[in-house]
Amino acid sequence: MNPNTPNHPASPLGRSERMLLAAVAAALVLLLLWLRGGLHPEAPLERMARQSLDLPVALANGRPTLVEFYADWCEACRAMAPAMARFEHRHHGELDVVLLNVDNPRWQSEIERYEVNGIPQLELFDAAGQALGRSLGARSEAELEALTESLITGTPLPRQAGVGATSSLAASTAETPLAPVGPRSHG
Repeated sequence: MNPNTPNHPASPLGRSERMLLAAVAAALVLLLLWLRGGLHPEAPLERMARQSLDLPVALANGRPTLVEFYADWCEACRAMAPAMARFEHRHHGELDVVLLNVDNPRWQSEIERYEVNGIPQLELFDAAGQALGRSLGARSEAELEALTESLITGTPLPRQAGVGATSSLAASTAETPLAPVGPRSHG
């Protein structure tokens, strides 16, 4: 029998089986695209960073501000991202959230100004743009919410490990200067 004749199928599957297989494959592709964030997937942190206000605008607009120094490769930053996104959404209009990627040379002056030597690092500002404190390390959603409530209500920062008020020490108080440490130095 000639395989090119219409009575001999070219494939062991019938037409309905091929159609079902194509539909399942298309559904899997759509599911994968949806799970990855669309045709142009981007890191959630990068998306939030692009949507955030410029730091000078946030510090001058009369709302408290939380600045997160992060990197896309940072496991703790990525683990904290969903909670950051939820709490930013919940408090939109009450609090400004600004994300600065330590791998972007554009933010080098801010990295130096806020002495970022590990990530994630949160800088906390009141509604007048005055620095209130700093948070080092990953935060749970409950910890982020406590920090947020403190900033919004103007109450003292909550007692959490790695959270403290900011202060400046005079350079003369250090007997031996420390080697500079950057935010990319942890691993």
